[in-house]
Amino acid sequence: MKRICIFILAALSGASMFFAQEKKDWSQARQDIHENILMSGSNFKSYVTPTEKLTRSPKGYEPFYISTYARHGSRWLCSDNEYTDAMGILERAHEKGNLTERGELLREQLNQIHETAINRIGDLTPLGEKQHHGIGKRMCRNFPEIFGAKNCQVDATSSVVIRCILSMVAECEEITAYNPKVAMHNESSQKFMYYISGPREQRIKDSNNERYSRLRTNYKQKMTVWPRFWAEIMKDTTYRDEKFKDPGSLMRRVFDICRNMQSHEGMEIDKINLWDLFTEDEVYGQWYYRNINNYIGLSSGLAPFFMKSLLENFLNTADTIVNSKTYRGATLRFGHEVCLMPLAALMELDHTYPEIAVEDVDTLDRVWSDTRIFPMASNVQLIFYRPKKKKKNGDILVKAMLNEHEVSMPAQTDNFPYYKWTDLEAYYRKKIADYDNGK
Repeated sequence: MKRICIFILAALSGASMFFAQEKKDWSQARQDIHENILMSGSNFKSYVTPTEKLTRSPKGYEPFYISTYARHGSRWLCSDNEYTDAMGILERAHEKGNLTERGELLREQLNQIHETAINRIGDLTPLGEKQHHGIGKRMCRNFPEIFGAKNCQVDATSSVVIRCILSMVAECEEITAYNPKVAMHNESSQKFMYYISGPREQRIKDSNNERYSRLRTNYKQKMTVWPRFWAEIMKDTTYRDEKFKDPGSLMRRVFDICRNMQSHEGMEIDKINLWDLFTEDEVYGQWYYRNINNYIGLSSGLAPFFMKSLLENFLNTADTIVNSKTYRGATLRFGHEVCLMPLAALMELDHTYPEIAVEDVDTLDRVWSDTRIFPMASNVQLIFYRPKKKKKNGDILVKAMLNEHEVSMPAQTDNFPYYKWTDLEAYYRKKIADYDNGK
């Protein structure tokens, strides 16, 4: 942290101020990154343990069921190319004697990082496992009426990807440690991938491609202001790599490795510092275009309907449970950020689905930050409540938590964060039906 603070002060003094503006005019996202550079990590940001207290159960009610979807925890990068593309650019420049002293150091640093990643591509890191142990432990602590019950049942289903399976194992270990008598069932199969990972319907792909065509390349190039970075690495700034002729390619690839280094907390390589390669403006620019990219591709237009089957699974599973007077338990699902983000948007949880037109994405950073929605181990939790007295009739109530923070849902309530389940279910089923009918 001391290292990061030193870098921020240095970056402010030497920044090109491409985004120069008075501090009072900064967006919340810009302020977040100014105060904590790791907030530029987007989907690579490490999970932050919540500290606020949860709202008490409604009077006369108690929790009896929890239904969740969680992204896997922190991981190595998912493709070897995410390391070797940058390494190749540096190696070819090294062979031509064109690397500066900092460029040679970067070459050595990336080789060291890659050495650790060999045969671990896409795997859960120790920090990722720790994150899910923490989530599982807090679920038990927050909802002992569910997880401490003698008849508690937990059905956990994971994506077939190993990092998701191990994330599921970590949470379930905490639950069985809390209550050894829990009836635990774990499963991972291609049979369930249609809702765990979501089918990419052509209608949604076509809609996204049309939106992307005007913006994706434009913002990637516009926000990758590479000349200062290139001069930091290359002796001859007119040099161009034979394979990746755009100098911005190296900047983007090194930044991806840099922003994922927080996934290696507690490992030997976490001592490697790459943040000194970027000014604060360059960091913000790299986050800025990724934020727009994730909004268009995962959280706006028709994109949230990628996870229609997952939301239907939430609804249908709840239907089999909420009318039971005796059931206590949980349905846990484990998958990926490209599913978590559209699910949160489809459910219209809090700030996940702002009404920003594609033409107005220049203002997106003032109302929407991908980092806050789908960091590593991000999760959606629905907690269901019923009257304590079994013979007493009453509405089933539900509250939503995004990353363990209580959030709003698309229904009326005079008792936030609690909503009537019948209202929410009717809203979501109509939303899905309208999409299916082409509305």
